[in-house]
Amino acid sequence: MRTESKNASHNISTLNESPLHAALKKRYSQAYDLFEVLVDGFLVDIVRDDLLIEIQTQSVSKIKRKLAKLAETHRVRLVYPIAREKWIVKQSRGGKKQLSRRKSPKRGIIEHVFDELVYIPHLMADPNFSLEVLLIREEEIRRHGRRRRRRGGWGTHERRLLDIVDRRVFESPADLLALIPDDLAEPFTTADIAAAIGRPRPLAQQMAYCLREMGALTKVGQRGKAYLYERSTGLK
Repeated sequence: MRTESKNASHNISTLNESPLHAALKKRYSQAYDLFEVLVDGFLVDIVRDDLLIEIQTQSVSKIKRKLAKLAETHRVRLVYPIAREKWIVKQSRGGKKQLSRRKSPKRGIIEHVFDELVYIPHLMADPNFSLEVLLIREEEIRRHGRRRRRRGGWGTHERRLLDIVDRRVFESPADLLALIPDDLAEPFTTADIAAAIGRPRPLAQQMAYCLREMGALTKVGQRGKAYLYERSTGLK
């Protein structure tokens, strides 16, 4: 592994990091980890022996090239948080006063990671790449701004970690395919997937696209205008 040791440290640096990213890095860290290491021209959050760990709290599209290049020669794990429970906190413009705090009705689930996997489906077929999904409780801090037009002028200022409630590691396409219930008879459509997991069809469509691109599903025909899928054989 080609690194520049002058950037490596056993101390966790949170300079210029969002509160959520910094908190997750601190919670995720272990003894003897190195932080903020320059590897092959890319700054990596955590180096643990021969494993490179990237924590991404924004869209995975922003780092897809970085992940792909590092995975060519290194073991890489992407850590991605999903808010199972979110509290919306509204603050005064300077953040000196809390105006309200309410619980969002939206609840994140593991399957929502497919919202991001659409940017990197082929990486899951790379033996050097793995994914860890964290289900978290978080606060979303919103402040009012004159230039903001959405949400009545309210915009997200930052996200804060309250707790990690669950975590799951996916090391292969077969691991992600397991999110489709085993008792779903083949062939099936995205409508069948949606019914089986009890979620909206657009999410099932994202799942089918990603699983097909990573080789876990095979398109075998059509039923009306809907594509038919079967589980691919020979997956590990």
